[in-house]
Amino acid sequence: MILANDFKREDTYIGPAIRRAIDRVLSSGWYVLGKEVDAFEHAFADFNEVEHAIGVASGTDALSVALAALGIGVGDEVITSALTAFPTITGISRVGATPVAVDVHPHTGLINPDCIRAAITKNTKAIIPVHLYGKMCDMPAIMQIAAEYGLKIVEDCAQSVGASYEGRLAGSWGDAAAFSFYPTKNLGAYGDGGAVVTNNEVVASRARQLRDYGQDKKFSHLEVGFNSRLDELQAAVLSEKLDYLTEWNNRRRSIAKRYDELLEYGTVLHESRHDEHAFHLYVVTVKNRDKVLHAMRDFGIQCQVHYPKSIDLQPGYLQVAPKNAPKCPEADALTKSIISLPIFPYLTDQEVDTVIGHFNQVVAHVG
Repeated sequence: MILANDFKREDTYIGPAIRRAIDRVLSSGWYVLGKEVDAFEHAFADFNEVEHAIGVASGTDALSVALAALGIGVGDEVITSALTAFPTITGISRVGATPVAVDVHPHTGLINPDCIRAAITKNTKAIIPVHLYGKMCDMPAIMQIAAEYGLKIVEDCAQSVGASYEGRLAGSWGDAAAFSFYPTKNLGAYGDGGAVVTNNEVVASRARQLRDYGQDKKFSHLEVGFNSRLDELQAAVLSEKLDYLTEWNNRRRSIAKRYDELLEYGTVLHESRHDEHAFHLYVVTVKNRDKVLHAMRDFGIQCQVHYPKSIDLQPGYLQVAPKNAPKCPEADALTKSIISLPIFPYLTDQEVDTVIGHFNQVVAHVG
């Protein structure tokens, strides 16, 4: 079976180093907001070429903390993409703001700046561009819109660590950015974890306060915050894995290039001359997607769908969306045709050729 992700292979290569890091934490007797978190935050800020990184408990929390640190809350609208994981909506809703999902470009699956502009109201206070699958949004266009209307930008970088647009890294464009360290991510923890990054010292200070019950020092609570702290064990794991991230991302790009070279059917969603893709996922659109998906699984290849239903059709979103929320036909259409092929750093060249060979065979027959 060729899996979408195979964590056991990763353990074969880096397991000894990870175990030493875990033992280091256990020996220290300190498990929350200690030296490991501090060291990782500095290293992660340096990697992303930003001033500040604040470790939190998940990528979803990172969105909520970032928004709250920017003063976004009840009565405010936040525009985001209709093609994203639902946690983007959760992160907005948890601070009391109203999520507004707008449509995407049919050729990339990324938020369409024209649709952002059309959705702006007097209540709009922020934009969350989602760098989907590891590919960055058109940030110059989005930055221009934000400047025109005085809006904040929180980049959703859950899938895009190490990606760049016109040479500038994901997470370094907006007022703040949110990263996820869920195990499947390019930089994954051994559990949940996330980070807020920013170049704004005031936002960083507020984020640190908010993640720890709103306290500026022990037992001094200036506001009602969150219980959202990256723990020492996960920080130690992430510090070890961060050393491999560039190598891993380059391997993902190498796999994607091989797929591109051999792909005979379907349409990729990542062509661009402006960005460097992190290839969290390798996504293709095909006809008869569900038949292709099942046929690939019959060959022992685990393909997936990210995501089978767009945000504008999710019952949970409709409970919190504004009246007359925008329709998103392009996102809706993509959810019926997208399929993700296996891509992770320890996928072998032979397996890559096997995946794309069977994919071409299947799509020629049923797709």
